[in-house]
Amino acid sequence: MHPIGVFDSGYGGLTVLKELVGRLPRYDYIYLGDNARAPYGNRSFETVYQYTLQSVEWLFRQGCPLIILACNTASAKALRTIQQTDLPRIGPGKRVLGVIRPTTEVIGNFTRSGNVGILATRGTVVSGSYPIEIAKFYPQIHVYQQACPLWVPLIENNEQDKPGADYFVKEYMDELMRQNPRIDTVLLACTHYPLLQDKIARCLPAGSRLISQGEIVAASLADYLQRHPEIEAQCSRHGERRFYTTDSTEDFDNHARIFYGHALRSSHVLLN
Repeated sequence: MHPIGVFDSGYGGLTVLKELVGRLPRYDYIYLGDNARAPYGNRSFETVYQYTLQSVEWLFRQGCPLIILACNTASAKALRTIQQTDLPRIGPGKRVLGVIRPTTEVIGNFTRSGNVGILATRGTVVSGSYPIEIAKFYPQIHVYQQACPLWVPLIENNEQDKPGADYFVKEYMDELMRQNPRIDTVLLACTHYPLLQDKIARCLPAGSRLISQGEIVAASLADYLQRHPEIEAQCSRHGERRFYTTDSTEDFDNHARIFYGHALRSSHVLLN
């Protein structure tokens, strides 16, 4: 029995891990942040795939029977190839899941107008993953995407609470709402963005819904483990959490408090 792996290109996946621990606290988790090569948002499909595959292979070597890609860019650009091409070779019997599918399965429950906005990195927008997946479950919904390339650097430089962030939040929100003023549901399709949630909400019309992914992914994982006892039986349950980063552990630990909610201590790992 081994921990559940949680991977992100940086710190943002800690917002997902926080919800996983809150919903399923008895399980053990290993978190890996590829901070040395973050952000992934503007990188090519091939680069994101290679970086994500290296991280998945490392987590498999730690014994993880199940890995959550708590990164929208990795889920959009790498997950399908890893599932279909690599898993039979590197992890038969293991599973890798993303954050896009669980979200798109339920997004239609939140909108009344049938118009949904997606706030994401440029890589996630270019992939078209959200419109494609939403159309499978809710073909009647109209999806509007807005890339927000400056939000992750703002957050990772701890500028999210400063007045300067207001300008860039409003700029992207105005661009989204100009696509269709009837958008009534907006998804934060990047795990960093919940740290800007209050600012984003102030830019939305009254009565709109702003959705963060953490709770949705946690509920989906709980359902998945219930439906797949053969995977659940391989997950250890001692309530332990371990954190790893490919960059400075000091920087990771300092930033992690913002995303995870309390202090933690990480270890350094070199991927190859």
